[in-house]
Amino acid sequence: MSGEVTAIVDYDSGNLHSAEKAVQRMAAPLGQTVIVTADPDAVARADRIVLPGVGAFGDCAAGLAAIPGMTEALETRVRRDGRPFLGVCVGAQLMAREGDERGMHDGLGWIDGLVTAITPRDPALKIPHMGWNKLSFRPRARGAHPVLDGLGPEPYAYFVHSYHMRPTDPSVILAEAEYGGPITAIFGRDSMIGCQFHPEKSQVLGLSLIDRFLRWRP
Repeated sequence: MSGEVTAIVDYDSGNLHSAEKAVQRMAAPLGQTVIVTADPDAVARADRIVLPGVGAFGDCAAGLAAIPGMTEALETRVRRDGRPFLGVCVGAQLMAREGDERGMHDGLGWIDGLVTAITPRDPALKIPHMGWNKLSFRPRARGAHPVLDGLGPEPYAYFVHSYHMRPTDPSVILAEAEYGGPITAIFGRDSMIGCQFHPEKSQVLGLSLIDRFLRWRP
């Protein structure tokens, strides 16, 4: 594990500094290196990949597509080589087939589903959904997934978003939050995991999740 490299993809999506700081904090004791890069070749060589994201789905998808070779590098390293991948907020949403924020936009298509607006049953609930919210894990999700194991009986995470992933296959949902109805909080399959919340802002829970991701060997 020592000497492994985690690449945080820089595609002008914002929020890179706090993500980099949190990942570096947990990587240092493991002897791992963290790089922030817009170089597809560096991503294609990385042992692990983190895709952050802040803003609208379509803008982030366009930003990723605007870097020549980046989508192909991600596809090869994650889908073909099975390297661990962590998507954060819109970076997680981009794993979807498409998103309907400000029009319909294609995602990476790694997990079939639609990123769509949160629609709370209670109209008094404000959008965006912002602040701390309790995570409710799907049965056996934590015990079956090393990244989620040991996060505590009632963990809380920090959310800032107006849209969320609605997978076609509900079995890929690993945890939800309640906000006038269920919100997909964590989802994934194979070597991929996505968090709608921000681990880098979620204090102990977030750092624990990042630590487990850096130790994960799918």
